[in-house]
Amino acid sequence: MNENVNTSVNQDDLFHFIDTDTIQSEKIIAPRYSYWRSVFRVFFRKKTNIVLIAFFLLIILSAYLLPMIWPYDPMEFVTNAPSFNLNPTKAMQFHNSHSLKWLLGSGPTGNSIFYGVFASSRISITLAVVCATINMIIGIILGAIWGYSKKFDAFMLVIYNIVANVPYILLISVLVYIIGSGFWPFVFALTVTGWLGIAYFFRTQVMIIRDREYSLASRCLGTPVLRVINKNILPFLTSVIVTILATELPSYISMEVFLSFIGVGLSASVPSLGRMIQQAQSAFLIYPWEFWPPVAVASAITIILYLLGQNLADATDPRTHM
Repeated sequence: MNENVNTSVNQDDLFHFIDTDTIQSEKIIAPRYSYWRSVFRVFFRKKTNIVLIAFFLLIILSAYLLPMIWPYDPMEFVTNAPSFNLNPTKAMQFHNSHSLKWLLGSGPTGNSIFYGVFASSRISITLAVVCATINMIIGIILGAIWGYSKKFDAFMLVIYNIVANVPYILLISVLVYIIGSGFWPFVFALTVTGWLGIAYFFRTQVMIIRDREYSLASRCLGTPVLRVINKNILPFLTSVIVTILATELPSYISMEVFLSFIGVGLSASVPSLGRMIQQAQSAFLIYPWEFWPPVAVASAITIILYLLGQNLADATDPRTHM
């Protein structure tokens, strides 16, 4: 009898009834997903990105802080001919100074190459950011409308076919000669039609998403066009936007260097990496310390921006968040 009682007690301890809750049974237990948290998790998973960011921050801080501490004047020693084109050792001996100012020697007007490189980097980086921002904003907005509206598409295709057949370098050169070669005139020359290629590329991407079922359903329900574009289309093109930005930022630095190299860039009163390279290119074999520092800095900025942009574009692709 006692054995039967002990057996029933043990069975009661092993088994018990539970209530059924239909609401709780339909809940899926999974970690909460955050898109941008996943983006940065994938991005910083690559240790090379941390190294690239560290180098880029070093260049940015040097370009924007050093000219504030040590102002750069390219004409400071223009009346002192013996100070022209001195290598680092001779420049320090001539000025009886072992400061960073003459670490890279002096230029064709006796200017400090070290100070000039960072002052010029500030102008080139600022130019790239301003041009990329203007072209991206205009290109994305008009590209989204261009790809969504068939009437606007027909109108913009005519403009695109006309402007696209005009050589971009020729158009910029003509505008620079007409309106001047200052900073803001040069920005205008680079952005007056620079957004058109971005808008055309974005138009193609929008057309792919425009006719999907959820977009058609929103249109049937009477959702305004701008809301459909903002809610249904643009969120799916985040990786595309980052990819375009990854190529735009370094391209403007390269464009400024190239145009200044051929004499169509910024004016001589505006220090830039392209202007420094243009001034030293005729004698880079004789005075290499004037030519290679701005080339190295321009190359480093372009490569770092491109690699960071491409890696960020990969991280914004939701397929990499698995």
